[in-house]
Amino acid sequence: MAIEVRIPTILRTYTGDQRAVEAGGSTVAELIDDLESRHAGIKERLVDGGDVRRFVNVYVNDEDIRFTGGLQAPVSDGDTVVILPAVAGGAVDSL
Repeated sequence: MAIEVRIPTILRTYTGDQRAVEAGGSTVAELIDDLESRHAGIKERLVDGGDVRRFVNVYVNDEDIRFTGGLQAPVSDGDTVVILPAVAGGAVDSL
């Protein structure tokens, strides 16, 4: 059994347009390294300076890794990892 990683639309160019891919590792850092070995270039979009990029959110089984250990958050077979780019902006109506 492997870990399912759900890929947002903006990063699917790295995964051949796959919505979800499998990867392995015992931590999120190892999982991202495994993703990089299978889908070159994706790590640079996720990690900056040894931490998850500011506008990228990563969840392991619906838990935000920023509260469970960051890149050292544990993962195991059967887990689901979701990568979500942060969304910001929009218009403000003035009264």
